[in-house]
Order: sequence, then structure tokens, then C-alpha cells
Amino acid sequence: MKRLLCILMALAMSASLFTACGGDETTTSGGEKEPAVQATPEPTPEPYEANVLTGYEKDADYPEGQRIIAVMVNNITQCRPQRGLSAADMLFEIKVEGGITRFMALFTDYNAIPDIGPIRSARDQFFRLVLPWQPLYVHVGQSVVQAEYITNYSYDEWNLEGKYDSNLIYRDRDRVNWAGNSVATEHTAYTNGQLIADYVERHDVDDRRMYNSTFFDFVDYREPAKELTGEHLEGGASPDAGRVTIRHSQAYRTQFDYDSSLGQYAMAQYYSTKGSYMDTVDENNGQQLMFDNLVILFTDLHTYPGHITDLQYAEYSWGGVGYYCYGGKIERIRWQKGTPLDTLRLVDFETEEPFEINCG
Repeated sequence: MKRLLCILMALAMSASLFTACGGDETTTSGGEKEPAVQATPEPTPEPYEANVLTGYEKDADYPEGQRIIAVMVNNITQCRPQRGLSAADMLFEIKVEGGITRFMALFTDYNAIPDIGPIRSARDQFFRLVLPWQPLYVHVGQSVVQAEYITNYSYDEWNLEGKYDSNLIYRDRDRVNWAGNSVATEHTAYTNGQLIADYVERHDVDDRRMYNSTFFDFVDYREPAKELTGEHLEGGASPDAGRVTIRHSQAYRTQFDYDSSLGQYAMAQYYSTKGSYMDTVDENNGQQLMFDNLVILFTDLHTYPGHITDLQYAEYSWGGVGYYCYGGKIERIRWQKGTPLDTLRLVDFETEEPFEINCG
């Protein structure tokens, strides 16, 4: 598209110069008048209007001016399968205490959220990633450190806490897990778009916010997708990434297998009681979770000093190394964050120039 625009610009300039030399009309050697050559107007490019979380072009249903929303979802083995994760625009998985992991699902439009859960408590390693975007933040309970962040950053208005407003959540006390067993009460809390919208109205929550940029730097949706070459991989390793396995701890591992027919990665998780992986499915629809993009970031994780419950601190201020997977290929990158109010940015491994990922 850029090349085409350059050609059109060159043609228009040539035509303008030609007509300027001859005035309003030109004359052939036989004395007959010919109409003046008119300059071809330069086409007006369509404005870039991208979804803040996916990079795709905004559609007619895009909730312009609405805050994005983050929902904390449990991921201990006993609580699986979860509901609503397949509808998320973006999904984060980070280790918390005891070697377990938790999810944070991001949505562009809270009104469109299906039943989602089990909702669980907030952790600061998730909150610090989304704080610059000022999203609505849904959870049930929170760590002592997260409570300090809510206070220090005056986040009470956008902090949707189901523990103190039972109308934000409902309890499915009859649910059973993947093994057919009943679950503890802490694994039974769910919410949805209607309950969230009612909460926003009931508490007069300011759900308005305009975003001038996207969460990541995305390839322009009007351009072809980026192809990964693996030029920065260690030792000239192959860029092929048909299977990607992330080990958070001995018992918590996440695996992604690339499906070339769909152009997406299928998610599975390790079950220590079975000694094998199982597909990660959404209980709402029975569909396996599928992803266009995988972004894997490495950083230092350790227990907060003085917290005997193994409450985990994630170091974001130094940045670090990461990997980006798309189309069955992988590329080594770097990432930067800085303070809690700085946005997360991916950069080229060598030049540290902004690194664009494909829409998805």
C-alpha cells in the first residue's frame, strides 16, 4: 500500500509540472487544441482506528470512550475448567503464591462479557501491568500489598470488589470440576456483563476513558502481517515454534500447540494428578482456548520480604528478555516497563526500537 501511494504521488506531480509549462491548454504541431492534462488527486488514506486490545480495526459495535476491564480468574487445578476466558481480548497468566498461577482476562467492552470465573482475589503483579490504562478491575478479595496499591493510587472508584458487593457476583454452588468433584465455596464466584453494568450504574462508576494508543504496538491492520525470522535467537536456533511450553513451577505448566489450519495456538495445561496435559476449555462453550499471539516475558519473581505466605513480587522496573510467537514462529525480544504508571512496551532485541506484534 505504501509503495502504491508513492507511485500515485509521483504521477500526480509529473502531471502538475506538465500542465504548468503549457498553461490551461496545449497545442499539437498541427495547431489543434487538446484539453489540458488534469492532475490525479492523491487518495485520502483511511484513518487508523484500532481496537486498544487487539489492534484490529474498530467495528460498528466498538464501545468508543469506554474503559477496558480486567477480571481476575482462578487457575488452581481443582477449579478448572473456567468460564468466559475464550471471550477475552487478552489473557495474562502469572505465578502467584505456592507455585500456582492466576489469570487476568482483559475485555474491550464489559457489557459483552459472558459468565466468567471463578472470580478470585487481586494480586499486584497483575494490577501494575494494567494500572496505566486505568481499567475497571474486577476481583473478590485482594492481597495486603494489592490493598496498598489501591489506596496509594486512589483506585477505589474503578476497583470492583465482589467481596463487599455480593450483587457483583453470583455463586454456582452446584458446580463440579473437570474430575466431576464438587468444589470449595471460594471456587464458585462468577460475574457477567449485566452484573458489571448494574454495579457501574449502582455505584455511579466513571466508566469513560479515551485511549490515544493501543496496549501493544500493533502492525497496522491495513498492512500485511509481520513474518518472524528468528534473527535474534540464541546460536542461530530455528525460528520454528510448533509447540511452546512455559513452566511456571513443577505442577503449573502451560503448553501451546500451533494449528496451521487455523493459524492459531491451542492452549493446554498440565495436571499433576494425571501426569499429563489437558486441553484448556471454556466451560461456557466447550471450546479450547485459541490465541493468535503469544508473548512470553521473563523477570525476577520472589517472595515479598516478611510475607510467610509466599506472596510473590514481580520485578518490572528493570525490563528483561522475552519471546514473541506468531504463525508457528518465534522471535527473541526485550521488554520495558519502569514505574507502575509506565506502560508495558516490547522492543527489538538489539536496537530497542518499538517492536510491533500482529493484530490478534
